[in-house]
Amino acid sequence: MAHQFAPGDDLIFQLESGLGLLRILAIEGEGAETVWHLLAYEEFFPSVEAAEAALKKPGSLSIRNPHMAMTDRAFERTPAARLGNRSVNEEELAGYRQWQQSENGKVSDRSALLLLGIR
Repeated sequence: MAHQFAPGDDLIFQLESGLGLLRILAIEGEGAETVWHLLAYEEFFPSVEAAEAALKKPGSLSIRNPHMAMTDRAFERTPAARLGNRSVNEEELAGYRQWQQSENGKVSDRSALLLLGIR
């Protein structure tokens, strides 16, 4: 089955305090064996429009977590919607490349929000 999301997708999620942004760096595997690789931004926004405007200047965004690897189950428990897609650059892939080269690259079964400590 094809994934609904793709590398380079910018995702938005909602909290009581505002909206946050995630970015898909890479997707490995298929089905239940899928591993999702995400980057999380620090900022929160009052509206979807404000988040979209910030994504037009991605260099102005601060990175909260440069790489999170999670199971398909964990990704499904991350309530996020796609805002758009941009090419993933090498700087963004640095954390993912480091994870690939590590001997014990861990994959979490916790949602992105839990990994970020915001839920």
